[in-house]
Amino acid sequence: MKNAAPRYLPAGESALVVEFGQAIDPAIHDRVVALDAAIAQAELAGVSETVPTYRSLMIHFDPRRLTTQGLIEALAGLKDAEVTRARPRRWRLPACYDPPHGEDLAEVEAILGLPRERIVALHASAVYRVYMYGFAPGFTFLGGLPAALTIARRAAPRAPAPPGSLLIAGGQALVASVAMPTGWYAVGRTPVKIFDARRERRFLADIGDELVFERIDPAAFDALSAAAEAGDAGALEEA
Repeated sequence: MKNAAPRYLPAGESALVVEFGQAIDPAIHDRVVALDAAIAQAELAGVSETVPTYRSLMIHFDPRRLTTQGLIEALAGLKDAEVTRARPRRWRLPACYDPPHGEDLAEVEAILGLPRERIVALHASAVYRVYMYGFAPGFTFLGGLPAALTIARRAAPRAPAPPGSLLIAGGQALVASVAMPTGWYAVGRTPVKIFDARRERRFLADIGDELVFERIDPAAFDALSAAAEAGDAGALEEA
């Protein structure tokens, strides 16, 4: 149930997971983001870090200053608090689906029985929500993938997909930040560095922001990739 009471799951002596549901659902994620904002606004003593996910929030705390039960009680006090949340940003990222990018499009085409251009059109026309970061800095897990692009993960991982790869699997979408083996399928690539330690804003998008993709050709990709290496964010925030 989307409005069910949260579950409090201790994770060792210095972390607590607050779980709101079992599904990838915008309403559940709204509750995750709202609690994250409430904790930040309340500046709870002893809390050192919060980690939002699809359906839960992990809260790290100093056990010398705060107990698990004390944290749960403090969170209960935030339940009815009025929280001021910033309006989610929408970021437009350039994306190339033409060779040499989108290495797995032929496989996806064969598995789903959809023409390549239909796959690209579906992927590029969606509005994606940033649900979480995971595995590596900037690995961006997205919701909003069109149902027609639902494809099972590979039985065995493929060779590393390059940074910026636009990956799909299991009804989810992902933007990869570093090269690593994956069980997902690469259908395109963006030159944008969603995470760049050199920038003042290291993570381009906040949790709860939206991403849309704008198709570009390989020449534009190469030019924007060079600019990104030079420190240009390469993404536009929509008004």
